[in-house]
Amino acid sequence: MAFVICEPCIGVKDKACVEVCPVDCIHEGDDQFYIDPDTCVDCMACQPVCPVQAIFHEEEVPDQWKDYVEKNRAFFQK
Repeated sequence: MAFVICEPCIGVKDKACVEVCPVDCIHEGDDQFYIDPDTCVDCMACQPVCPVQAIFHEEEVPDQWKDYVEKNRAFFQK
């Protein structure tokens, strides 16, 4: 998995990340956006445009949001 969208996105769901993604790997869920790890090309275009700084590389997700790594993975296993 490359990038993960964490808690700050919940309730905000600003689409700036979706608009800049060159491979359309960001998908809208009920409460937040999710990044498809099989489609993401690690271009990092989404990270600087997120107005709530909710996007992290999987290895850099803050400890308090580590469960979002699994939440993102589970979203694409439906």
